[in-house]
This record gives sequence, C-alpha cells and structure tokens, in this order.
Amino acid sequence: MSESLFKRSDFSTKILEILDHVEYRRVESSEDMEEVERLRYKAYKAHDVLALAPKGLLDDSDFDSHAYVFGLYYYGELVSTIRVHYVTPEHRLSQSGGAFPEAMDELLDAGLTLIDPARFAADPELTADMPWVPYLTLRPTIVAAAYFRADRVLQFVRPPHAAFYKRVFYADTVVPGRLAKNYGIDMTLMATNVIEVGRKLLTRYPFFISSASEQRMMFSRNPNDTLPPLTIIPTARFVPPGELGTDLPL
Repeated sequence: MSESLFKRSDFSTKILEILDHVEYRRVESSEDMEEVERLRYKAYKAHDVLALAPKGLLDDSDFDSHAYVFGLYYYGELVSTIRVHYVTPEHRLSQSGGAFPEAMDELLDAGLTLIDPARFAADPELTADMPWVPYLTLRPTIVAAAYFRADRVLQFVRPPHAAFYKRVFYADTVVPGRLAKNYGIDMTLMATNVIEVGRKLLTRYPFFISSASEQRMMFSRNPNDTLPPLTIIPTARFVPPGELGTDLPL
C-alpha cells in the first residue's frame, strides 16, 4: 500500500488513468455473491487469515439493508471486493461494532453517522503488481461518505496497517491496537473526520471524487429505482480540473 511504487508527483495522475479501465459492480445477485465468496476465500487463504472470518465467508451482514457489497473489475476481471456499511444511531450493525462495541456506541450515541468498510479482499495473483488496488477498492467508502453525508469513515485494521490509513485518509485513532476477541488478533479502530478533512482528501487524491449520479448508482435503494446497474463507471475523470464533484461534508 505504498505510493513510493509510483513517483509521488505522478501518483494521482496514474490512478486517474487507470480509472479508464476500471468499473464497479454492486453485488446483489446470488451468482455475483458466489464470485465474491470465492475471492474472499482465495485472498484470506493466501494471507493465512481464513480462520479469522468469524461467521464464514458469506454471512447475514452481506444482505443487511444498510450494507453494500462491491466488486472492483479491471479490464472486466474481478480483482477485489469490499462491503460498505452505513451505520446510524438507529441502525447499528457493523463490523467494527462487533469488535469494539463501546467505542462504536460512544460515536453513535453522540449522533454521528458512520461508514464502516468490511471484508476487504483482493486477488493475490492479480494484484501483486497493482499497488493502486487498495486505493480504488476503498474508494466506495469515500463515495458513501459523500452520498450519505456521513460524519466519519472508519477503518478497522491490523495495527501494522494503521500508518497507511493515517497517511492517506488522515485517520485518527479511536481504539489503539488491542485484542479483538471475536478475531483472536490485535486490531485497531481508526476514523477519518470527513467534515474536517474532506476537501483536503479530495484535493490530494482526486480519484476519490465522485458525481451525484455515480453516488446514486452505488448506494440508492429507492424503491422507485430500477435494478442496480450492472456496471458503475468511476466519474472522477469526468469532473473538470479544480472541481470536487459532489463534495464531502464540510
């Protein structure tokens, strides 16, 4: 997850170019969900964390009304997947809440709304030479923050990965690294205050920018809408230079 694999001045430009060959799919059909399950198995086995999946590779949370499962496709091939939870004081289901319930309740009792990503998995055979994959896999969390006007984007990660989220997402530590009993390993909980750093984040990493139409395609579940689109094209490339699309909360 290092920008050093690109020249720093070229980093965002290169990822914006890669967006021309990338698409997202919101996974809701049983066939696509099976493909996600296979990718999770492959990724978790390769990283020797298969036993840490506490509820199996698919669980009820994948089908929760506030959960959105995405596949990231590069030249039409699934390379990674992530599940995004929209967590509110009225709807508290989340991955982070299972490990750190007191910290999550404190945030939600304060009236905050949260974006909580879970089940990050990337194909180890396809992504070894693709250092941009973590950024674009996590991109829907920033799109979600803009769409839902959320207060925080959370990062529930292993402590060695904390520096990446602090550097890229300006994340603050909510819970320092400690044993997460339902995982059996040390985890830490971090949070990006998008109200404070949203503009800085989008300016530094313009590939996180999204249009209102892309946000709706990713996250709308309006009963008057048609079925979710098969393909969601990232819109960051289509926003005029110097503009931020639909901004994060400020």
